Amino acid sequence: MEDIRLGVVESKFADLIWEQEPIPSGELVKLCEKELSWKKPTTYTVLRKLCEKGIFKNENGVVYSLISRQEFYAMQSERFVEETFDGSLPAFVAAFTKRKQLSKQEVEELRRLIDTYGEE
Repeated sequence: MEDIRLGVVESKFADLIWEQEPIPSGELVKLCEKELSWKKPTTYTVLRKLCEKGIFKNENGVVYSLISRQEFYAMQSERFVEETFDGSLPAFVAAFTKRKQLSKQEVEELRRLIDTYGEE
């Protein structure tokens, strides 16, 4: 899949869709007017761009995602680790934990994830 990047405003727009999907495009226009102070043409322009990127689809006046929010942010996280830590997840975790103390619950959750992954 191509490297999909979103700006701050596009991310807010995408989050609105993910929270409401499937959503009729007319309702999306009203929602964007209320939440983002956008006019109808702005909503359709940004929607078209995100459809071209392969994130959403506007079919028969209904907008839905082709990539879930979780999948999208997983790809973004993977790209960040790749670009910043040469793809090393342990290096990322080491850097992260230098500034933020993990709770016992977080450590246990990470252990469960590692154990589950190791069983596959």
